[in-house]
Amino acid sequence: MARAARAAGRDPEGVRLVAVSKTQPWANIEPVLAAGQTTFGENRVQEAMERWTPHRAGLTLHLIGPLQTNKAREAVAFFDVIETLDRPKLARVLAEEIQRAGKSPRLYVQVNTGEEPQKAGVIPAEADAFIAACRDDYGLQPEGLMCIPPSDEEPAMHFALLAKIAARNGLERLSMGMSDDFETAIRFGATSVRVGSALFGARVPKA
Repeated sequence: MARAARAAGRDPEGVRLVAVSKTQPWANIEPVLAAGQTTFGENRVQEAMERWTPHRAGLTLHLIGPLQTNKAREAVAFFDVIETLDRPKLARVLAEEIQRAGKSPRLYVQVNTGEEPQKAGVIPAEADAFIAACRDDYGLQPEGLMCIPPSDEEPAMHFALLAKIAARNGLERLSMGMSDDFETAIRFGATSVRVGSALFGARVPKA
């Protein structure tokens, strides 16, 4: 990460590593935690709460999986960052829960840059209007964007697109890049990269 940042003329301190601990057994996570990693990404609210509640102090937890509205209250209470704001109904419910809780996680809008039907995220053509609605209609203040490029396409074009959408909407944070392409993402301005298998090995399948 530091090499990629320096090669792009960026300060390595400007890129955060989100260790994607979702579905990993604690035996894999513990050495990474012991090595000083303090930012982790999870994709299920309940699983994250069960795993991290005993170890919560001093950590920054990102929700990087789709968020169901019926889990919004728990997500607002537990996570520091929610990266998957992607539809008006969720924006409305999050706004309600943030007001109720009197605290707000940092919010990223997920953009489906490849317009893949099986993936969550607002499509690029609708991103500007959705960001504006989050601000004007729901009183939310998203600070960044997140994307997951199609696995069979060159990621650079998707990272460039996400950066362009962020720039024209005044958003400073870009969550993009995973184990296989985080160096490219850093070159295109990622402020956080979500790395799982490069840290933990292959994901453990659910039983």
